[in-house]
This record gives sequence, C-alpha cells and structure tokens, in this order.
Amino acid sequence: MLAAHRPVIRALPGSPSRLATRRNYPYYVFMQPFIVVIPARFASTRLPGKPLLDLCGAPMIVRVAEQGRLSGADEIWIATDHGGVAEAVTRAGFKVCMTREDHVSGTDRIAEVCAAQGFDDDAIVVNVQGDEPLIAPTLIRDVALHLRAHRAAAMATACHPIDDAAPMSDPNVVKVVLDANGDALYFSRAPIPYARDARAATPAFRHIGIYAYRVAFLKKFTQLAPAAIEQCEALEQLRALWHGYKIAVSVTHTPPAAGVDTAADLENARKAYMLKHLHPTQ
Repeated sequence: MLAAHRPVIRALPGSPSRLATRRNYPYYVFMQPFIVVIPARFASTRLPGKPLLDLCGAPMIVRVAEQGRLSGADEIWIATDHGGVAEAVTRAGFKVCMTREDHVSGTDRIAEVCAAQGFDDDAIVVNVQGDEPLIAPTLIRDVALHLRAHRAAAMATACHPIDDAAPMSDPNVVKVVLDANGDALYFSRAPIPYARDARAATPAFRHIGIYAYRVAFLKKFTQLAPAAIEQCEALEQLRALWHGYKIAVSVTHTPPAAGVDTAADLENARKAYMLKHLHPTQ
C-alpha cells in the first residue's frame, strides 16, 4: 500500500487511548472538518438561567463548549438569544452567534447560525445540547465522522444497547430501531421493537440526543412541514424520516453522561466533574 493511501491514524483529543480508526472509517473522512454548534436558551421552566449556572468555577455552557473543543471540531459556536450567555462564552474564548428569541427548537436556532455565518452546504454541523457538560468528546466526533462516511444520509445520530427492562417502558427514554444498513427505521417513546415472543427478542437501542447535519439538509429541514408522527411522539427527528430522508445511526456501547434538567442533576454533574477533572486518578 502506498503511504499516501494509508488510513490516517490519529488519537482523538482528550482521549489518547482511543484511536479514530477503531471504526474503520475511510482515510479521507479524517481530512474533512466539522463544526459544533451549541444552542443555549436562557429560559428554562425547570431550571431558570441554566446555561449560566456554575459548574466547578465556570458557567455550564462554557463546560459544554470545552467538551466540544476536545472533540477536534474546527469551530465551536454558541447560538443564543441572551446577552449574558453571549458575554460569558466570549470571555471564555468561544464564538457566539446571536439568534432570534422565537425559535421553537434548537435545530431552528442552529439553522440560523449556518445561514448567518455562511457555512458551505457540504459542511457538517454537530448539534451538542447546551445542558450536557459531561458529554464525551469522542461521541461528538464519532457522530460527525459517521455522517461523513455515510454519504446517502442527510443526518446522523447515536444510540447504545438497552440492557435491562426498565428503560424499555420509560417514555422519557427514546428508543430507535435500525435497518440492515444501520440507518434509523423509527424512533419512539414506546418499547420498540416489541418482543411479542420472548424467544424471538432482538437487541433494543436507546437513542442518544446528539445530531450531525449537512448544512444543505438543515436549510431544507426547517422548511419541511411537521409530520403527524413527530407531533404524536414529540420527536423532531421523525420529521426527517417522514419526508424520506435517511438518518445514519452510530452505535456505541458506552451510555452517555446524564444531562442537566433539574437542581439535583446539576449537583450530580458537579460531583461527576470534580471526580473526573479535579481528581483524575480516582
């Protein structure tokens, strides 16, 4: 094999023991940049002012951006409609795009960033939720690489196997069923696939709420009419499936860290952050 055609072997930032080649992506995938955009809405019903809440010495939104930076993304943008959030992330050295206040979803907010910054149609943008300060940088990069490697897909996301029965019946746990190519067939809050006969049970997967998009698709997505199944399940990704777009799904065997929705979640995140970052040998 000629040296010019060897796969690029590169340790992922923030995780030197894991190599990006572990998924056998083609070498050209690693030559393409990707962008992380983090929607940060200040108003929160359950946890007001969530993006600016302190997480071990920095606002939570800054901790999320730091994880994005460790993923190897070429650019990190925070999309917000709040001046205080913009000031905090700018002070920390991250880019900010001020967006409208009336967006109904983070996807719409990200689409506005893409339009405002003039990102190329072929660029890949990863939507990282602003309330996940412990998200693994490798997960962010994996989703971007997965979309890059699956050219027929308009977007990509991730999932992990469900190992016990409780999450299957929990409507707050979104499940996904995959086809033979690893693309999403359907997402649901219901237990899918349903094991009518225990002897014929098949692996079940929990959806992880991270998305990578091609910018050209994002422009189309915001113009698509909402689908009945999307409104029934309250799952925005079903709009893409309803309109015939493919969603490639990266399977990981490592469940993601919990996001922050409540005061108890925030306290747990602080403890986990301290254990991981302030006491790395433990």
